[in-house]
Amino acid sequence: MEQLATLKKQNTNMVFVGVVGYCPPTRFDEELAREMIADAYGKIVATYCGRPIDVVSGLTNVGVLKIAYEEAVKRHWTTTGIACAKAAEHPLFPVDHKFIIGEEWGDESSVFLGSIDLIVRIGNGKQSLRETEEVKKRGLPVFEYDLPILV
Repeated sequence: MEQLATLKKQNTNMVFVGVVGYCPPTRFDEELAREMIADAYGKIVATYCGRPIDVVSGLTNVGVLKIAYEEAVKRHWTTTGIACAKAAEHPLFPVDHKFIIGEEWGDESSVFLGSIDLIVRIGNGKQSLRETEEVKKRGLPVFEYDLPILV
């Protein structure tokens, strides 16, 4: 992951914002998720006044990840995708930086967690909760939103 380390070294002033959340087949209120992402991003902008921001997520163009990336692009932020090879089974977001780590979901978690300065969690998926807890243990900022599942 030399390329990822180089990216961080070249952008020491940049804030790397990890985003985790629901993806299909989980159904959720997309409009509410958009509001939550906008709220979190607003708080991040207020906290990191004027610093450039890169949204780091799971590369796919579905679910909360798609919403997070779309909002990042609207704000003229850069985007990074870190995912396992299985991500290719889904539509991919055209991120600025792409990293494929391992074969199975979760193989990428340690690299993802090592690349972010804070995390935004939208929803309560198992991997999202686990990664958020790890960020808390590291003493990094966490923005958490409980998004109900639609039945």
